[in-house]
Amino acid sequence: MKTFTLPGTEITAPNVVAGMMRIADKTDDEIRTLVRTARDAGIDFFDHADIYGGALHRCEERFAEALALTPSERAEIVLQTKCGIVPDGPYFDFSYEHIVESAEGSLRALQTDYIDILLLHRPDALVEPDEVARAFDELHAAGKVKAFGVSNHTPGQIDLLRRSVTQPIVANQVQLSVTHAPIVAQGVAMNMGDLDQSISRDNGIVDYCRLHGITLQAWSPFQARFFNGVFLGSEDYPELNAVIDRLAAQYDVPAIAIATAWITRHPAQMQVVLGTTTPQRVADAALGSEIPLTRAEWYEMFRAAGHTVP
Repeated sequence: MKTFTLPGTEITAPNVVAGMMRIADKTDDEIRTLVRTARDAGIDFFDHADIYGGALHRCEERFAEALALTPSERAEIVLQTKCGIVPDGPYFDFSYEHIVESAEGSLRALQTDYIDILLLHRPDALVEPDEVARAFDELHAAGKVKAFGVSNHTPGQIDLLRRSVTQPIVANQVQLSVTHAPIVAQGVAMNMGDLDQSISRDNGIVDYCRLHGITLQAWSPFQARFFNGVFLGSEDYPELNAVIDRLAAQYDVPAIAIATAWITRHPAQMQVVLGTTTPQRVADAALGSEIPLTRAEWYEMFRAAGHTVP
């Protein structure tokens, strides 16, 4: 498993992350097996959010209940969670009160004294950056949150926060897969007027994060589009799957590892956030952590996914 020091932190992080979005209905044994499989594969970074699991903080609670971590065991892993979505609205809330209340709820649910990374979950159009800064300062000073980041934010939205927030923004979690890659594809076809792909939909977020030491975390790394099924094995992507299957045979890994490697190969040093609760898929995906896809192989997958290389 490839690891790196997460910029702006002292955290040694793997480039593949275990997402805990779907564990609410799993038994204790199933959760323990999932986590053990991840740990055995070199994944010690677990991604949560306050809204995961239906009831507020439910997946965080199930994680803590199933594992019952000792202080030393807790110190061996990285816990990341998110706040800011109010599902009952639905709306978004980056107020001081909501951020602090959510973080306190996550601490209780996870049965921990601290959260390693707290992300703001989707942008709040009514954000008051000074309120965010106040919440971050209080949580950080109390030792309750070590580092902070965002999810699904544009460069402008991050800059607006950075004007007030004193802690570094260390991560931005965005949707990315080889088939859902506007944040990469637009740059490849920059200024090619006849291509729909050239229309800017990404606001330069990949380059911005590279310039400012912000780690991009790719969610839904195997989704074809926006929650409409995976591309692996899909009859909608015969050319892509043919390329993936050939590369999988060449590198002697499962196909899901090649899909992972397409993201980890990018020099932005991204993290892949797995959403599966199937232990074998976690283990198989983790094998893509260090696969050295060549430029030709990376672009071959990119083209086979339907993107244009002018």
